[in-house]
Amino acid sequence: MTQKLLQTGLSAAVSGTVVSLTTTVVLMLLAKMEGKAPLQPVNSTSHWLHGERAGSIRQADMAHTVLGYGTHHASAIFWAFLFEAWLSMRPPRSTLGLARDAAATAAVAATVDYGVMPRRLSPGWEAVLSKRSIAAAFGTMTAGLVLGAIASRKLRQTHSGRE
Repeated sequence: MTQKLLQTGLSAAVSGTVVSLTTTVVLMLLAKMEGKAPLQPVNSTSHWLHGERAGSIRQADMAHTVLGYGTHHASAIFWAFLFEAWLSMRPPRSTLGLARDAAATAAVAATVDYGVMPRRLSPGWEAVLSKRSIAAAFGTMTAGLVLGAIASRKLRQTHSGRE
């Protein structure tokens, strides 16, 4: 049990990091396309501490950018942990099966983040981006989960010498 939990945690660290990095890049590009500063969506995630004004911060700073990215990264690892735990309870999947499960995870994350959680604990992207861009970010989460799961598998195979 402990070994399986450790393996799931390590896989989630890989998958969550892939999700965090890919969604951050996409959020920055989408912000730029919508005429906003690229860091505004990252900064807006710090709204849980700094309030709604966080989304109006256009430049990098410790209080908004580092906290916003750290919050986003922690959230990505949380969702990746749930995804990887789900995968560990099921037989190996094809890439299409991974994509289906990743899309379901992203849909649950979007529903929880924007439908269940208090507004103060949402990602805060709505202060900066359109609904279409937010949907694209959750679509990117799907891709990041798939890529992260594939990378985790490859790392496990390499580590165990079964390449």
